Amino acid sequence: MVYLINGLAGLGLLLMITTAFAEEGFNSEEELMLLYEDEESVSIATGSSKPIRLAPSVATVITASDIEATGATVLDEALEMVPGLHVSISSNRLNSLFSIRGIHTGQNPQVLLLLDGVPMTELFTGGRAPTLRLPVAGISRVEVIRGPGSAVYGADAFAGVINIIPKSAREIGGTRVGARKGSFDSRDAWLQYGGTPGGWDVAFNMEYNRSDGDRDRRVNSDTQTTLDTAFGTRASLAPGPLDTGYEMLNTRLDIARGNWKLGMWAWIQDGAGVGPGSAQALDPYGKQDVEQYLVDARYNNADLVEDWDLAVRFTYQYLDERARFKLFPPGTRLPIGADGNVNFTNPAGIVDFPEGLIGRPGGTDSTRSVESTARYSGLARHNIRLAAGFKYQQGRSKESKNFGPGVIDGTVSPIGGTLTDVTNTPYIFIEDEERKIGFLSVQDEWAFASDWELTAGVRYDHYSDFGSTVNPRLALVWATLRNLTTKFMYGRAFRAPSFGEEFSINNPVILGNPNLDPETIDTFELAFDYRPTFNLQTGLNLFYYEIDDIIEFVPDPLSATTNTAQNARDQEGHGFELEASWQPFEKLRLDGNYAWQNSEDKQTGDRIADAPGQTIYLDARWRFLPGWSFDAQLIDVSDRKRAAGDTRSNIDDYTLVNVTLRRKRIARRWQLATSVRNLFDEDAREPSTGAIPNDYPLAGRSVYAELRYFLKGEQ
Repeated sequence: MVYLINGLAGLGLLLMITTAFAEEGFNSEEELMLLYEDEESVSIATGSSKPIRLAPSVATVITASDIEATGATVLDEALEMVPGLHVSISSNRLNSLFSIRGIHTGQNPQVLLLLDGVPMTELFTGGRAPTLRLPVAGISRVEVIRGPGSAVYGADAFAGVINIIPKSAREIGGTRVGARKGSFDSRDAWLQYGGTPGGWDVAFNMEYNRSDGDRDRRVNSDTQTTLDTAFGTRASLAPGPLDTGYEMLNTRLDIARGNWKLGMWAWIQDGAGVGPGSAQALDPYGKQDVEQYLVDARYNNADLVEDWDLAVRFTYQYLDERARFKLFPPGTRLPIGADGNVNFTNPAGIVDFPEGLIGRPGGTDSTRSVESTARYSGLARHNIRLAAGFKYQQGRSKESKNFGPGVIDGTVSPIGGTLTDVTNTPYIFIEDEERKIGFLSVQDEWAFASDWELTAGVRYDHYSDFGSTVNPRLALVWATLRNLTTKFMYGRAFRAPSFGEEFSINNPVILGNPNLDPETIDTFELAFDYRPTFNLQTGLNLFYYEIDDIIEFVPDPLSATTNTAQNARDQEGHGFELEASWQPFEKLRLDGNYAWQNSEDKQTGDRIADAPGQTIYLDARWRFLPGWSFDAQLIDVSDRKRAAGDTRSNIDDYTLVNVTLRRKRIARRWQLATSVRNLFDEDAREPSTGAIPNDYPLAGRSVYAELRYFLKGEQ
C-alpha cells in the first residue's frame, strides 16, 4: 500500500506540474512542428509507420544513438531503458527473461522477439534460443510495445513485442570497424559495410563476441550439496562460480533493389556456459552450442494497383542446438528408478556415477512461412490492412545419455561415462513433431474526426495441434490538445503451447500434455502523452489485465516424481508507468521512468513471484565539449516476492549505476569510448530456485574500452 500511495503521489505531482505548464499553450502550426520535430515513429503497433504519440499502443523506441550513448553492448542492456520491462535471468542456463508488467514464466514465451518483423521463437520452449545474446553494433533501432499484439503478430505477442530493426546501407554509409576489450577477458570486434554497388543497396554487419564471464558470480550451495548430505558423498562443486562464458558470431547481409529485398542472418554460439547447471548443480563441464539461420525475402509494390500497397514475404528459419550437460558432477550418488531416471520416491537402487550423470540433448527447428499483406487507402479517412499467411514448423530431436529409459534400470552400480544414443527410439525426451499454422487478419485505421482515430482489428489463427483462436483489438486515439494525446486501448492475445509443453516424454521431471489450451490475456490500457513545453515530454500509462489458462508443470500424484504441463492458474494485474524526457539545456538531456505493478494469482490472491513491483530508470546525457559526451544511468529494482511456500526472505532490492565517456571525431575518423557497468560493484541478485538458496548473483563491476574507425563515411 505504501508503494501505491507513493506512486500516486508522484503521479499527482506530475499532473499538477504539467497542468500548470499547459497554460502556456501552442498558438501556431510552426510551434506545433517544433514540438514534435524530433519525434520517433513506430511500425510495430499496426504494421505501418506512425508517430509514437499517435500509435494505438504503448510504445518505446530505442535508437542506435541511445544504444551508443548508454554504452549498451547487448540487447538486454538496451532494454532496461523501457518502462515496465525488467530483464531478469532464468534458472535455465541463465537465459534472459523479459518480465513485462509482472508477466513471465521460466521459459519466457509471453514476449515475442522479432528480427526485422520475423519471430525468433524456439519450438521446444516457446521462448528464444538458449543462451541467446544479441550484440548491438548492427542495430538501427529497437521498437517495443507493452501490451498485447496478437491481432497483428499472432502467437506469443502476449505481454509485449520487441522488434529489432537492423541498420540499412544508408545508415552504415561506408565501411566501419570497431573493437572492444574489457573485464572478464571480454573481447568484441565488428565490421560493417553499407553502399550501393551496381545500383544495389547492400548492408553487411559481422560481430564477434567472447568472454570468460565473471568468475566472482559464486554460489555457496547447490542441488548436489543437498545430495552430498543425504548420501555421504563430496561431489558438489559449490561453493563455486556460475559458468557464464560465451563465444559467438553474429552476421547479417541485406540486399535490396527496387521492390525486392533479401535478408540473410546467422547467429552461432560455441561453447556457452550453462550458468547454474541444468539440474541446479554447478556444471563447469557443460556447454551449449547453437546455430540459428534466417533467410527473409520480400516483395513490395505500391504502384501495381491504384490505392493498393501489396506485399508478400517468404521466410525460412533454421535452429540447431546441442547441449553437453553433466546434470550431476562426477562422484555423485543418486536414487534411480526402474525407468533409469532419478527417483527419490520409489528407487530401484542407489547408483554411483563416478563420471557424473551425463546428458547430451539436442535437435533442430525449422520454420517456413509465407505472408501476404494488402493495404487499401482508396476510402477516405480509412487505412485498411488485410493479411493472410501460412507457417509450417518442424522439430527434430536427438539425445545421448548414461541414464534414463532404455539405458539403465537402477540395479547396476556404478555407471560409467559411456553414452547411449536414444535418437529415433521410444526413449528420447521428445519425438519429432510438426505443426501447421494458418491465419487471416483485418485492421482498419479510421480517422473519423479531425482529432480522433479508431483502430479496430481482428486476427484468426488455426493451429493443427490445438485448434483455433480469435484475437481482436480496439484503440481510440484522441488529440485532446495540441500538446496532449489520450489513448484508450483494449486487446486480446494468446500464447500457443510449446512442443515441450505438449509432447515431452521420458523426462525425470517434466511431461507434456497434448490437451493443453493456449494461454489468453485481455488487457485494458489508458495512456497520456503530454508535452507541456518544447523541452519536456511526459507520459503516463495505466493498465489492467486478466490472464486465463497459464501453463505450468504441476506435480503428478503421490508416487510420481514427474510434473505434467497443465492449464494451471489464472492471473490478474494492474499498474502504471510514468516517464519523462527533459532537455533543460542544449547539451544536457535527462530521461527517466518509474513503473509500479501488482499482479496476483486469481485463485489464491498470492503475489506473482519474482516480478519487481517497482522499477526506476534514470539517464543523464551531457555533451560537455565538442565531440565529447558523458552518460550516467541508474537502474533500481525493488519489491520482489517469493513464491507461495518458499520460506526464504524476500529478494533483495538493488541499484546499479553505469557510466560511459565517449569522444567522437578524433582526426575525423576515429571514435573512442570507455564504460563502467555496475560502477559501485553492487551485490545485485536475481531470483533462483530453492536449490540455489541465495539467488543468482549478477556480474560485478566491469570496465571496457572501445575503439571505432570509419574507413569511409561520417560518424
